[in-house]
Amino acid sequence: MSRPVLLLDLDGVLNPFAASSCPDGYLEREFYPGEGRERYCPAHAAWITELAAAGELYRASAWGEDANKLYGPALGIEPLPVVPFPPLPFPPEAKVPAVADVAGDRPLAWIDDNHTDAGRRWAADRSAPTLLVSIDSAIGWTRSDVDRVLAWSADLGSAS
Repeated sequence: MSRPVLLLDLDGVLNPFAASSCPDGYLEREFYPGEGRERYCPAHAAWITELAAAGELYRASAWGEDANKLYGPALGIEPLPVVPFPPLPFPPEAKVPAVADVAGDRPLAWIDDNHTDAGRRWAADRSAPTLLVSIDSAIGWTRSDVDRVLAWSADLGSAS
């Protein structure tokens, strides 16, 4: 079986924007002048590296290439391929066609804080193994989310 495609959103996942205050372990920085502060956690760099070793890791964020140009350097990580979403603003369900194009018929784990009904239907109809990891945007990505994807990916390898 081919390596799985792993998709990682940014806002709500790496940046827990809905938290009432900056969570422990996070820092805040204004990436887009005049648009407010975003949160980031330096510990996420190691988690991202782990995921990149387990599959073909993509940024699946409306930030597009800015995720590599602005957010990646704050974490000290190398650029990742980016899922090409429509220009902003777009409705969340508009992510699905772009995700489908990137995934093709390969196994897919998609980490996002806003899985839509359209995305869940698409995932349920796929013949390839598909894991949707839903993140609470008030909490952000946790170690258990990372471990869940790593275990799922390892199980794919043992099933072949």
